[in-house]
Amino acid sequence: MKREDQLPDLAQRLSRQTAPHSIKERRILAVHLPEFAIERWQIWCARHASTLPEELPVALAVDTAHGPVVHATNRAAAIAGVRRHARIVDMRALCPELKVEYADTLGDEKLLENLTFWSRQWGPWSVADAPDGLFCDTSGVAHLHGGEDRLLRNVEERFSKIGFQTQLALAPTPGAAWALAHYGPVRSTATSANLMRMLAPLPVAALRLSPKTVTTLQRLGLKTIGALADVPRIALARRFRDHADPSDTPLHRLDLTLGRQADPLNAQADPIRFVTTENLTEPVLDPAPYLPDLCEKLCVQLARSQHGVRRLRLSAYRTDGMVATSFLTTAQPSNNPEHLHSLLLGKLDHIDPGFGFDVLTLTAESTENLDIVQTRLDGNPDDGTELARLIDRLAARFGPNKLQRVALSGSHIPERAANWHPAPQQYASPLPSTQRRPIRIFAPPEEIRVLYAVPEGPPAKFIWRRVTHRVIRFAGPERVAPEWWHDRPGTRLRDYYHIETETGRRLWIYRNGLHGDGRGGEPSWFLHGVFA
Repeated sequence: MKREDQLPDLAQRLSRQTAPHSIKERRILAVHLPEFAIERWQIWCARHASTLPEELPVALAVDTAHGPVVHATNRAAAIAGVRRHARIVDMRALCPELKVEYADTLGDEKLLENLTFWSRQWGPWSVADAPDGLFCDTSGVAHLHGGEDRLLRNVEERFSKIGFQTQLALAPTPGAAWALAHYGPVRSTATSANLMRMLAPLPVAALRLSPKTVTTLQRLGLKTIGALADVPRIALARRFRDHADPSDTPLHRLDLTLGRQADPLNAQADPIRFVTTENLTEPVLDPAPYLPDLCEKLCVQLARSQHGVRRLRLSAYRTDGMVATSFLTTAQPSNNPEHLHSLLLGKLDHIDPGFGFDVLTLTAESTENLDIVQTRLDGNPDDGTELARLIDRLAARFGPNKLQRVALSGSHIPERAANWHPAPQQYASPLPSTQRRPIRIFAPPEEIRVLYAVPEGPPAKFIWRRVTHRVIRFAGPERVAPEWWHDRPGTRLRDYYHIETETGRRLWIYRNGLHGDGRGGEPSWFLHGVFA
């Protein structure tokens, strides 16, 4: 029997090599900008009114050890036969009318970084794929854009409006998305079910292998991903076991593309938008004289973007190479330079000057939108703003944890509904309960001994703190179920009652559990709060 007869069908073999359980929920968008460098140069020329005729061949060059080589070309130069990575002298001999300009590779990197953050309108995480692409994790967000087809068309349109043509692909892994964006059909969409069928006809270069490895595979007759995947793993491992770069082996790249190995996107943190720097001519020991100017410059940036700072960092770079830092938070977004300056003055005692500072930076690490609204007709400041600034000053003077305030939390259990938090911090508290609550709640609740009770309702008599109380009025019950995500299994529900005793005291009691609920013995009673 021939060897090819012993091999199973290619599609069946490839489907068995796929790990759909590990990649089925992940959706990675790959954006390839095939003409990124030349299109950015053309945009720059258009903005500076120096646009060249379209029929003029243009090439962007970069310097190498062997002289300038072609980095990018326009359409006219490509039609004339000008090839990328070829020497400029050779291409000028081929195309004498070729116009050569030097490429701005640093500018390309900066723009690609900006486009990477700009692309987060389609997904929460994105990372640059230098020199001419990027990845965006769109897992679970395609429905917000009308589906994956609409998402791809929207991405294509948005890039086209700013002057860049794109090649797009959606796949379960970054490797598969990259392969389809560079070598697959227009706006390719691969799932865990059809991933191998779409990757099989692509060339082995789509696995992001080095040119040397690609040449080796082609000499072995392995020109497509399907042919490579059909080779037994042990044969590939033996053939490339002495490879200089283990990450460039076909088996490793194939596993990354198919999702057998993790291939995370190392997304960058959001860039810091608001920062000011003061370079000193000579080292100083006291940064206080320079703080007003730093605060003024920072607040100008914040006001221009209608933002207010919530977390501020002062960094003092010492001459011995060390960096002394100090942080402060504000109760409300602020872009008032006098207010920020007064808060920073209270933080200077914690900075060790060493032998002196020569660079000072003020960074707004966390900001929020600060809408400009008129709160009073007489022009006086709002009382809420003054209270927030008072809280900031006290917290800066005594420490953020010394001043606390009550904030509501997302819980319907009374003892968890409100907690103490540092006053400068701001919390998105839920709406307060519409149910009436006591002015004082005991923590923990105090157990009471019931003398007489009816099956449905509060006790008629009970003993609390060695005193017998008789109930003359009551309202309820208000049933509070346990929170399964916090409480242990078997926690009993509560029935709360508002009661009034014969002496006029209004109390808040509850029965812990029900008769026959299977979660313990007889229900117990507790007093949880006192009304005014």
